[in-house]
Amino acid sequence: MKLTTDADFAYQMDAGDVLAPFRERFVITDPNLIYLDGNSLGRLPRPTIPAMADAIERGWGDRLIRLWNDGWIDTPRVLGSKIAQLIGAQPDEVVVTDSTSINLFKLVVAALRARPERLKMVSDRLNFPTDLYVLEGASDLLGRGHRLELVDSQDSITIPEHDLQAAMDEQTALVSLTHVAYRSAFMYDMAQVTTWAHQAGALILWDLSHSVGVVPLALNDWDVDLAVGCTYKYLNGGPGSPAFLYVRRDLQRELMQPIWGWFAAREPFAFELEFEPAQDIDRFRAGTAPMLSMKALEPALDLLLEAGVDQVRAKSEQQTEYLIYLADRWLVPLGFTLGSPGEVERRGSHVSLRHPEAQRISEALIEPTPPAPRIIGDFRPPDNIRLGIAPLYNSFDEIRRAVARIRAVVEDRLYQDCSK
Repeated sequence: MKLTTDADFAYQMDAGDVLAPFRERFVITDPNLIYLDGNSLGRLPRPTIPAMADAIERGWGDRLIRLWNDGWIDTPRVLGSKIAQLIGAQPDEVVVTDSTSINLFKLVVAALRARPERLKMVSDRLNFPTDLYVLEGASDLLGRGHRLELVDSQDSITIPEHDLQAAMDEQTALVSLTHVAYRSAFMYDMAQVTTWAHQAGALILWDLSHSVGVVPLALNDWDVDLAVGCTYKYLNGGPGSPAFLYVRRDLQRELMQPIWGWFAAREPFAFELEFEPAQDIDRFRAGTAPMLSMKALEPALDLLLEAGVDQVRAKSEQQTEYLIYLADRWLVPLGFTLGSPGEVERRGSHVSLRHPEAQRISEALIEPTPPAPRIIGDFRPPDNIRLGIAPLYNSFDEIRRAVARIRAVVEDRLYQDCSK
């Protein structure tokens, strides 16, 4: 169907959307709110509510300590096996545990120790700052003089992949990158970059936080070594829900992470005073899992598995293309520029629009004068309005109304009273 700016086009796309019924399976309390920040925090799935009530009332309230024997003890690996289906991994290569930063730290230290003769780490300047902090902190902790080389972006949107390849050499121990850049949505060719890292003799570690759940991944097929990711964005696990990590099966006995918690031990309930690591993915765990958060995540994963990530990606591509089409016609004449890659195959599921007044425009969108719709996206310095599309619950009509509202805010200068 040919793209148009007419409202009928959005209605027709929604009418033919095979994923449209999933929208009703999320809590949407305000029909006048258009939520385009699912790449920061996903909406609440309706099945999560009774699941949490059961976990609290029957599990914690009735079963008490016996709940561990009801299967709760296996939850980190059960959830890991579900995420494995989303990222193209084996069930025993993924575990849900800790936060993304802690998991990244564990795997960075393990990787650097596995290449003791190499003292170089490679990343890029579009990476999420926390990832870079963790790399620097791990280097400082090890005290061996590791250095971090950051590949520059020439346009603040993409990373020239030939520059990235050139940075990988015989001194490189670890390449650590985010698959989809948090600000611009630039998406790496993971298979190609992983091949380059291996050709240089380095390990590679991917942060999947902005791609898991909206981009089909094939970590096994692409021979990826290590990965981490969060679950509160497109996986809809809830605020601060636990993260996950992936370690390729053949590396699990070779690598050793630095946090020797009891659930990383071979026999956690033997309570031996000498630590003996687990021989599988459990060696990358640490302490007791946050079980209520774990239980909140499970129904959200089931929804996504039911929908199928291939269908989610297909709709995501259509919706980001539609958003950019509308922006070209309605917003570019008002001083906006595209802050994301134009090629759909190099873009994740959010779109960044750049404008000198981006911060005040964002504030005006969030706090409108009724009956105007409230648009929740987010602002990323210096000039990005980031609109995250979650295909399970975002409609084409929402996208059209959101871009129309941005046009009105700028044309009518409704942002002028917002703080700078």
